[in-house]
Amino acid sequence: MIAWRYLRAKRAEGGVSVMTWISLIGITLAVFALIATLSVRAGFRAEFVDTILGANAHVTIYAAQHQAADGRTISGFEEYDAVAKKVAEVPTVTRAAPMVRGQVMATAGTRSSGVEVYGMRGDDVRAIPRVGEGADAYGDLSRYDEGIAIGSGIARELGVTVGDRIRLISPNGVKTAFGTSPRVSAFEVVYVFTAGRYDIDRTRVYMPLAAAQDYFNREGLADEIEVMVTKPEQVDNIALDLMTAAGQYANIWTWRDSSGSFLRALDIEDNVMFIILSILVLIAAMNIVSGLIMLVKNKGRDIGILRTMGLTEGSILRIFFICGAFTGIIGTFAGVALGCLFAIYIDPIFSFVNYVAGGGVWDPSIRGIYALPAKLQWHDVMSAVSLSLGLSFVVTIFPARRAARMNPVEALRYE
Repeated sequence: MIAWRYLRAKRAEGGVSVMTWISLIGITLAVFALIATLSVRAGFRAEFVDTILGANAHVTIYAAQHQAADGRTISGFEEYDAVAKKVAEVPTVTRAAPMVRGQVMATAGTRSSGVEVYGMRGDDVRAIPRVGEGADAYGDLSRYDEGIAIGSGIARELGVTVGDRIRLISPNGVKTAFGTSPRVSAFEVVYVFTAGRYDIDRTRVYMPLAAAQDYFNREGLADEIEVMVTKPEQVDNIALDLMTAAGQYANIWTWRDSSGSFLRALDIEDNVMFIILSILVLIAAMNIVSGLIMLVKNKGRDIGILRTMGLTEGSILRIFFICGAFTGIIGTFAGVALGCLFAIYIDPIFSFVNYVAGGGVWDPSIRGIYALPAKLQWHDVMSAVSLSLGLSFVVTIFPARRAARMNPVEALRYE
């Protein structure tokens, strides 16, 4: 009751000082920044990993260059359907698809762009989560065998849409007596997809496997076997089984090999950002000490009277501990509310910031994804709450103990 009266008292009455309000606002903003940063970090990581797993193979199996039975030097799989069937029998593997890959130049009118062609069968393309059925796309994927599927970035760069034709130019074309002449072929665009990653949408083209084999002079061969599994996080556990099933010349390349360094960099950044923001919370919590010391000084007479009335040191300590802790509790939960609202309504907030800045705040060619994501996670919120309340309670103990140990005679000497 006494602590509540001190908190409600006006400054003229020796109550809560301006420093207390500053500490309250500081803790609110620090907790808000911590939760907002953690949610954006979690959202960015989740979106990045989802685009990797949703548009790329979890494991790519490729064959090292070797000698065939007839003495030919080949790089790739000759019996690719048989190899894919054996790989598909490995536990947790959901799909194994042979593929031909090559880099070409795509042109439409006066526009051109470098693209990467993935030669795959139609059923395999439909099974890719962020490219096939159910993906953010337009066009008719049932006509895939009649043309090609391209990313929305390529369509935008070349100024084409479904029904238009684009030319693909490969430097490794037909071999003649005068050298190798480029191969130029025109294909109809039957499907345009948006995988959610700028580098994928801007460069990727899917072509029927048979057409890709003919186009890249890979008749009877597949460059790679794309493998999808049920548990991508545990893909390393089945690496040996996949290599055994694929044969003696097989090597594997997992999604962790291609993006592991980036994910490790994210982990390091997460830890550093958490430490930096924790220091901000500590700085805000230290303001509680200043406000509480001023409150103790203003209430010196009250402390002396309460002690002479019989209150123990523990009772005085609890009074001022409640005053300081209450500031931390209110600031923490206000910051949690603001942080959660920011994470939930990040899209309209980001749109408003982009509008005020005149556009161009987020460049997908640099960030890789098209918008700032946020993912509110329960353990992130609890980490922020625990950190803020813990620091607030700890720093409150010292001025509260000072008040409890105040000599009542000294407190009332000049009253």
